[in-house]
Amino acid sequence: MKLNELKAAKGSRPSNKRKGTGIGSGQGKTGGRGHKGQKSRSGPTVNRGFEGGQMPLIRRVPKRGFTPISRQGFQLVNVAQLERFDAGSSIDAAVLYEAGLVRNAVDPVKVLGHGDLTKKLVISAAAASAQAAKKVEAAGGSLNLSGV
Repeated sequence: MKLNELKAAKGSRPSNKRKGTGIGSGQGKTGGRGHKGQKSRSGPTVNRGFEGGQMPLIRRVPKRGFTPISRQGFQLVNVAQLERFDAGSSIDAAVLYEAGLVRNAVDPVKVLGHGDLTKKLVISAAAASAQAAKKVEAAGGSLNLSGV
């Protein structure tokens, strides 16, 4: 067998539906597009959210509050999740990322106080809750906060 003799198994690659090829094809004349109207024409389709000139839903619904464009979100880690690390180890965003506890090593990390911590750890984070700080220091560790 040579490379130029290779073929897909019979029936594994069905031929394309040939639309608009006459009445006998079953897909002739309008080619599955129905009759007239914007969606039957060729070219660009209608924009997402466009409702035929009617005021779109997104503009009809009242807006409330304020969403700051530069809001910085935290990646959250509980002290119970830090139990998996060896005592005396230094923990930062890169270490947490390697362990699969945060989505990336770039965004700031906030340590929360859910659970218990029994090991002495040196934790570097952007922020921590008061309860988390208390639990880390009670276990003999330290918390270095860089802020955001």
